[in-house]
Amino acid sequence: MRMLHAMLRVGDLDKSLAFYENVLEMKLIRRHDYPEHEFTLAYLGYGAESEVTVLELTHNWGTESYDLGNAYGHIAIGVEDVYKACDKIKAAGGNVIREAGPMQGGDTVIAFVEDPDGYKIELLVD
Repeated sequence: MRMLHAMLRVGDLDKSLAFYENVLEMKLIRRHDYPEHEFTLAYLGYGAESEVTVLELTHNWGTESYDLGNAYGHIAIGVEDVYKACDKIKAAGGNVIREAGPMQGGDTVIAFVEDPDGYKIELLVD
């Protein structure tokens, strides 16, 4: 067994794709519109879908936002240097909501960014 993908519902697919492609440097692997059911699926990642876990963005046409609730935590992305990644993300227009630094109660350096829909993404050394 292996994990294939994680799915997030997004309100503005173009804005979300721009964030994940331009700010987090993911590659769009595939995208398919389902006009008869009014939704689009887009898969992004850092490698071939057959080799790595990817992110599925689901856009239900006509839905502009979602209540994230209080159960969702975050997804995590491994980076070489958390401080440099934050600088690069800010320069690309990304929203760093927790600057790089040691995690509470430990010395692992982490940071958090937020995507256009409010989903949290943790950055840590891979």
